[in-house]
Amino acid sequence: MASSTVLVVTALEDVTADRVIAALNEREVPVVRVDPADIGPALTFAAHIEAGTPTWGGRLRTASREVELGEVAAVYYRRPTPYAARYGHLPPQQRDFAAAEARHGLGGILNNLHGATYVNHPAAITRADFKPAQLQRFTELGLTIPPTLVTNDVEAARKFAAEHSRVIYKTFRGLPRDEDGHTGAIWTQRVDPDTLDDTLAVTAHLFQAEIPKTGDVRVTVVGRRIFAQHVAAPDGALDWRRGNWDDLIHAPTTVPAPVEAALHRYLASFGLVFGCFDFALTGDGDAPEHWTAIECNSNGQWGWLPDAPAITEAFADILEGKEAAGHDDARRP
Repeated sequence: MASSTVLVVTALEDVTADRVIAALNEREVPVVRVDPADIGPALTFAAHIEAGTPTWGGRLRTASREVELGEVAAVYYRRPTPYAARYGHLPPQQRDFAAAEARHGLGGILNNLHGATYVNHPAAITRADFKPAQLQRFTELGLTIPPTLVTNDVEAARKFAAEHSRVIYKTFRGLPRDEDGHTGAIWTQRVDPDTLDDTLAVTAHLFQAEIPKTGDVRVTVVGRRIFAQHVAAPDGALDWRRGNWDDLIHAPTTVPAPVEAALHRYLASFGLVFGCFDFALTGDGDAPEHWTAIECNSNGQWGWLPDAPAITEAFADILEGKEAAGHDDARRP
């Protein structure tokens, strides 16, 4: 039997995945949704492999669906619940052991389905998840980036601040959940050089020269298709993510051809099919040098964008196999 099923690996509540699943259902494409952290009575599996057959066979069962592993043609890897959450009630040693076994066992199977197209493969997401690697790759591809310092040295930070008229600080990652399960964020913010002190030594910090931007652009690339929206906060905030996203002002925009080509090369270099890129614009934004690359989220949100319906169809086309992912690296590493 030819591979035909799309496996959607995500948490129970994920509106972004919901969009793609709905589109695939409308196309009558077989879809199985699974959260690996449900491993237990609500998620059972048995996978087998033997000499001469380099393909994992067997079945995976959820509370409502069942799939033959060999029939999975594509995997949409969104944001599944961390395995550790499944075992939070256990003592630390047992929790860590069970989570690691699940990740390397079940995760090892789901991440190595023979011939399946991954959007995106979790290993590729991990490779591309480090901001220093992103900035280095941007420059290798000829894109403009802000002057950047990564440090825990207060004197280096003070010297950097003295060299630039305005400096901003941003985190590498979002805040982890607190004891009550709540998450938060530290938004991009301007740095007062007088506040820099020896507490910087505790961990790594990311400082950048502030770009005299005239606007921000979110570019969503899915396979060979590209979607670009100018994004503005009503109050002109330095970081448009900090406020109510429903109040953001959007306008479609055109990406300069050299920048667009660089984005496709960027994704291919990391083995990615999809990515959300953020740019700061300077001047009128028409020339490539007016586009300053900030970062790429290889598992970013896009459901809030005006062109979300078109992005949804682009995902569905690739997962259904109607459109090539754009490069061979979309398949299992």
